[in-house]
Amino acid sequence: MSTPLLDVLGVVKRFGGLTALAEVSLTIGRGEIYGLIGPNGAGKTTLFNVLTGLYVPDAGEVRLDDAPLPLKQPHRVVRAGVARTFQNIRLFANMTALENVMVGRHLRTRAGVFGAMLRTAATRAEEKAIAERAHALLHYVGVERHSNVIARNLSYGDQRRLEIARALATEPRLLALDEPAAGMNPTERLALGQLVGRIRADGTTVLLIEHDVKLVMGLCDRVAVLDYGKRIAEGAPREVQRDPAVIAAYLGVEAAHAA
Repeated sequence: MSTPLLDVLGVVKRFGGLTALAEVSLTIGRGEIYGLIGPNGAGKTTLFNVLTGLYVPDAGEVRLDDAPLPLKQPHRVVRAGVARTFQNIRLFANMTALENVMVGRHLRTRAGVFGAMLRTAATRAEEKAIAERAHALLHYVGVERHSNVIARNLSYGDQRRLEIARALATEPRLLALDEPAAGMNPTERLALGQLVGRIRADGTTVLLIEHDVKLVMGLCDRVAVLDYGKRIAEGAPREVQRDPAVIAAYLGVEAAHAA
């Protein structure tokens, strides 16, 4: 593993009497594509929600570059360098693709209320730079031809890519993708895998939740498996696939019989 970027240390999250995460720990190295898999209800999205500040953990800590993440404030998590997409697409449906990506630049802008009202030269220059960056990101993910299309009118696959572009607009050090291939056809999944690989090659670490195990195993450097809120395995994809506890979790058989 390369130099650690994200450390998840003994994270616990409860909802009443249900323990959704039970002292989950993992480390994601800088420049990795790190996969997180597990059966439905294993706690994957709950962990994503903790990492990105939507849920406050009951115990444990998350550190980015060895500094604690401000988990009670999602906007500060993004500013620190962690951006995400959602299992259920969350775009601004009545805004264009370009406007959606421009919104993603909000935390990286400097113009204040007065600058916006007075339309100062600095504000106009910044707005131009934001639009240029948004166009570049739409091109990067393959949606530039639809830059002026209202988001709700885009195809499902293009909406998925648009959400990735908006997340990239925040300049993340860690990009967390929550089931980005859900609902995609095989051609779209292939293009998505190529895009994620390019994102990593360009310097962004990727954390990936995905039910398409074939995609995960072919794309990720390391994989962790959750089951009932516990991490039951971690390692290289081939090692994880052969792990008896993982086989048991997915097939519903006793671990001893799966060995």
